[in-house]
Amino acid sequence: MSKRSLNGTEFTAMVLAGAEQLQLHAEHVNSLNVFPVPDGDTGTNMNLTMTAGVAELKSKYSESVGHSAGVLSKGLLMGARGNSGVILSQLFRGFSRYAAPYTELNSSQFAAALQTGVDAAYKAVVKPVEGTILTVAKEAAKHAVYYSRRSSDVVELMEQVLAKAKETLSQTPDMLPVLKQVGVVDSGGQGLVYIYEGFLRSLKNGAPSSETVPASVTVSRDIQEKIVTHPDLATVQVPASAQSQLSTEEIEFLYDMEFFINRQLGNAHTAVFDEDKFRKALSVNGDSIIVIADEETIKVHVHSKAPGEVLNLALLYGEITQIHILNMREQHRDLLSTGMDIAPMPELFADIPAESKTPEAPAVPPADELAPYGFIAVSSGEGISSIFKSLGVDVVLAGGQTMNPSTEDFVNAISSISAQQVYILPNNSNIVLAAQQARELLEGERNVIVIPSKTIPQGIAAAFEFQEDESVESNTDNMLEAIARVQSGQVTYAVRDTTIDELHIKAGEYIGIQNSKIVAAAPDLLTACQELLGKMLGSGDEIITLLTGEDATEEITEGLTEWIGDNYPNAEVEVHYGGQPIYAYLFSVEV
Repeated sequence: MSKRSLNGTEFTAMVLAGAEQLQLHAEHVNSLNVFPVPDGDTGTNMNLTMTAGVAELKSKYSESVGHSAGVLSKGLLMGARGNSGVILSQLFRGFSRYAAPYTELNSSQFAAALQTGVDAAYKAVVKPVEGTILTVAKEAAKHAVYYSRRSSDVVELMEQVLAKAKETLSQTPDMLPVLKQVGVVDSGGQGLVYIYEGFLRSLKNGAPSSETVPASVTVSRDIQEKIVTHPDLATVQVPASAQSQLSTEEIEFLYDMEFFINRQLGNAHTAVFDEDKFRKALSVNGDSIIVIADEETIKVHVHSKAPGEVLNLALLYGEITQIHILNMREQHRDLLSTGMDIAPMPELFADIPAESKTPEAPAVPPADELAPYGFIAVSSGEGISSIFKSLGVDVVLAGGQTMNPSTEDFVNAISSISAQQVYILPNNSNIVLAAQQARELLEGERNVIVIPSKTIPQGIAAAFEFQEDESVESNTDNMLEAIARVQSGQVTYAVRDTTIDELHIKAGEYIGIQNSKIVAAAPDLLTACQELLGKMLGSGDEIITLLTGEDATEEITEGLTEWIGDNYPNAEVEVHYGGQPIYAYLFSVEV
């Protein structure tokens, strides 16, 4: 069965089937829990979270996938329970943000929505740990974006998403030692796999059914070869009591707290809410911190030594509702005494460093506590930001040709990074001076080097070149060489008639810019891209990277990659979602 798009009705059916599949296997997900925290039974928490989302979805039916996703997101957010439930709600919160303007989603849009969901979930967690539901969702979404360029069939795409999720799930014991120790895969990741199984079943068979239908998936060869049962799990049964391997006294932050802050109520509801400052205050005596805020409500989850201090802090921003506080040491003792084995997903927030309670503490830690390097990059799109983050950039500032970060923005970003040496990648010629001025303002206080990257491709090349075990001098030289050997191209549209270097341009035409010079103009986007790349390519065996913007289309992207293949068969082509405004495509060409 082939499907080219997904509407609100079909999306709702997918969610119902995913919730049903999770409900059928909630106890199995519970059996995989290995840590003694009562936010807890992962399968139960995920099931209750999905149930809340489904209830909201059923009450507000819509044929628009964007509206349906938004309704689901609200239900999941308000009904989220425990770490696993909150993360699940964030995956769909990000999904809904991307889907919001669409009545239907095609395969590439569905993939992009999954990726946006992953970005939202990672942001919600103070210190993400790999080998959890986050990793399973991330790798599945990444593969979805890749595969959506090869197939426009939503069913095929979902098959690939499920296959990649299963493959990643089987690898989680290699990422988290405690999973291998107990002999299980990650519980939250398993719960997500069940949801994806329901999604696929619905796409293939229609409405949910009470029958469990195992998905028969034909997957690409690279994934097919990787999906294996983890060798350490082949003969290992879930232990009678994983809790017996852990000491009650090891639970340092013993009070598990979950509550809402209603910003519209209370004497202090007009107070300005600084999410980063709030998180830092919670981390002084706590970990496992999740904060999700909008204009009306703040949802908080934290494991704390001092619940009173947490509640006093929360009262600064509104009225507290739906408070739940549990003593995890007490529950652990009960579990050990009864022989029960009820526990949550692997801890997602381990080893968060406590911050000093002293207000006079310096913004920058002592030199021996600093990381050797930190990075700031300016980005003009969600996809580009994700690329920089994947390359190790600590702070990504929103910016671009028409939205330049100020000097103060750079100063604040520098101050937020605890590193001996901070590199700045401005990635736009109009932003380099502001970055350099920030460096001058902090001279003598912080070591800052501005790599004068004038385009996004230059910035990506520089970040890719960085090696943490190299000296400052070597890294600086290598990054400067990297930006020098990259040719940058960008395609946008003309806002007025003009003539530049004997090139006649009419308003509304698409123009191609090579480095800082307009070299092509055409009435249609594909022709402009072809003319620009024709100017940029020399020998024909270069590496070409395409970053697709908000105005890019799947049709143009496919036509462009086919044109490159036909005319430059030796070139290596990569396509990544950039999400940048104004410029439909950004090109990078390297030898």
